[in-house]
Amino acid sequence: MAEIEKLPLSSPDIKTGQIEKLKSLFPEAFTEGGKLDFDRLRASLGDAVDDGPERFGLSWPGKRDCFRLIQEPSTGTLLPSPEESLNWDTTQNLFLEADNLEALKLLQKSYYGKVKMIYIDPPYNTGKDFIYPDRYAENLRTYLAYTGQANDEGYRFTTNPDTDGRFHSRWLNMMYPRLFLAKNLLRDDGVIFVSIDDNEVINLRAMMNEVFGEENFVASFIWKRRQNVDSRSKNGASTDHEYLICYGKTPSGVLKGAEKDLTKYSNPDDDPKGDWMSADMTGLATKDQRPNLHYDLEDPSTKIVYPCPPTGWRYEKKRMSTLIENKEIIFPKTVEGRPRRKKFLKDLQSDFTGFSTVLNTVFNTQATRELRSLFDDKEYFDFPKPWELLALVFKTVVDEDDLILDFFSGSSTTAHAVLDLNKTDGGNRRFILVQLPEPVEENSEAAKAGYRSIADIGKERIRRVIARIEAEAKDLAQKISATLATLAALAEEEKTLRASLPPQLFSDAALPKELTKLIEKQQKAHEELEQAQEQLERIRQGDLGFRVFRLGESNFKTWDGDLEREDLTKQLELALDYIRPGSTEQAMLCELLLKSGFTLTTPVGRLTLAGKTVWSVDGGSMLVCLERPLTQEVTRAMAAMQPPRVVVLDEGFKDNDPLKTNAVQVMRSHGVEDFRTV
Repeated sequence: MAEIEKLPLSSPDIKTGQIEKLKSLFPEAFTEGGKLDFDRLRASLGDAVDDGPERFGLSWPGKRDCFRLIQEPSTGTLLPSPEESLNWDTTQNLFLEADNLEALKLLQKSYYGKVKMIYIDPPYNTGKDFIYPDRYAENLRTYLAYTGQANDEGYRFTTNPDTDGRFHSRWLNMMYPRLFLAKNLLRDDGVIFVSIDDNEVINLRAMMNEVFGEENFVASFIWKRRQNVDSRSKNGASTDHEYLICYGKTPSGVLKGAEKDLTKYSNPDDDPKGDWMSADMTGLATKDQRPNLHYDLEDPSTKIVYPCPPTGWRYEKKRMSTLIENKEIIFPKTVEGRPRRKKFLKDLQSDFTGFSTVLNTVFNTQATRELRSLFDDKEYFDFPKPWELLALVFKTVVDEDDLILDFFSGSSTTAHAVLDLNKTDGGNRRFILVQLPEPVEENSEAAKAGYRSIADIGKERIRRVIARIEAEAKDLAQKISATLATLAALAEEEKTLRASLPPQLFSDAALPKELTKLIEKQQKAHEELEQAQEQLERIRQGDLGFRVFRLGESNFKTWDGDLEREDLTKQLELALDYIRPGSTEQAMLCELLLKSGFTLTTPVGRLTLAGKTVWSVDGGSMLVCLERPLTQEVTRAMAAMQPPRVVVLDEGFKDNDPLKTNAVQVMRSHGVEDFRTV
């Protein structure tokens, strides 16, 4: 009987991927059995190998175990939750309620190299922060127990008190694997921003130097978060700032910069070269340093001679003569003034300038006020980041169709910033948020309002931001209707007024005042109408939705080789029905998408072939049939469509080996390259 290859149900094997990278670069360093020979690798690299007993680097207790944790595949899945979602069928945005380490592992195959920007605001390790577990092979089991999906056997998420002997080590053990896996999701030109304060900024920089490479450090931004000084400081210093540490995945991961202010450009003299601005052209060097830049300047039209400034001019005489010839120098009317240069908009090499590393923009208090305004003046979340701050940072990196990931999403500030940016410029930026369902404090305002976790608050914030935007769209639509009615009334009024005036008036240059005012009113109304229509169109083009997924056990039971002998019989019995009880067709389909390398928002269409339901993924890139039993007719119908991939349930061939053998032959004869069962 022909065997069909099984679809892997765990996340990609990171270790195997790293080995394959090494093999492609150093095939000579591998033995016949595929093992890495370090002696051969050293020989290949020669003097580039550091064999010294002392090396510079970051080390801490548990670092070795971090790599074990990275290499441990996830056997979980992300279960769809349409009832918590908004506009499920059309949205490209994701909210994953999950342990972020498991989520990052599960996203590796589908989102590898697809994220333009990562922003995270992780625990600052102040001693009271919620810290993820460090039981290296138990992350999924810990999560399932934590969320009530499995028995709690002592696997717990905890705080990290500063009295703990491994205070910094535990934080590094939590952060390192997550940053390592997150890097894989970035595009080659992608960047990551991490918010942090003085507690761990030194360790974070050292860790990111190791994960991303010191050569890919972009900048350390300082954000002034506190509006007023701290009068309660114990040491007399008011710490008013935090940091945003930025790295690129590769040297091409850089910022666009801040947008230049183009409103300074105009063309008051109708210069044929177009809009221009007045620019200073004094130099920076003394006469001793650059004597060729020190000379008096004469206006050839007025013969006024302007004395040389103390630091000279920016251009030497020949270049200055060319600029005067081209009428690009603005000469003042008096000798007391200083000549300036016309800087033309068309000559700009870029619409961006440097983005300052000092962010003196919005404060934390504004973020708190904004969140309160969304939640009926209630305070459900401590110390949120201002969405305006994130929007400012996002604009320096992402284009209008880029994907942003935040795997410590908290109150969903990242989603708020993305939605507002898209509303403003009509962009189609997308987000993926990951948040642990961390319980809110008992008897807190959030608990009294019915919120069970931080994830619940984050999801509700997205819904309320979207509702606010939709309300704005409704107001704009009403404004457009009212403005159209106003324009119709003004047009009628103009018609009546023109009919009452003598005809000869319209041949004169000046119109009657009442008619001029009426025309001005119409022009203003037309401008308002155009602005409202453009804004409404930008909102309507935007993605006002998000899909919610929850971390859980796979829909398909897999063999557990670590079970004790007495449990093997039970597992063999369970294997006879390997689909987990309660699994829905949608949940199984989403899992197969994810583990086949498709994104969680890939379009899926429903087909009926030979009386069976078949799912067409991404316009026929893969066909999935979850029907039981399968028939010869449906396998032939799927093969006839010649998709690159076909996935069916192994249970569909139950007690029918001839059908399975025939299916393999049929798929092969129609050129289906990848036929798998699960």
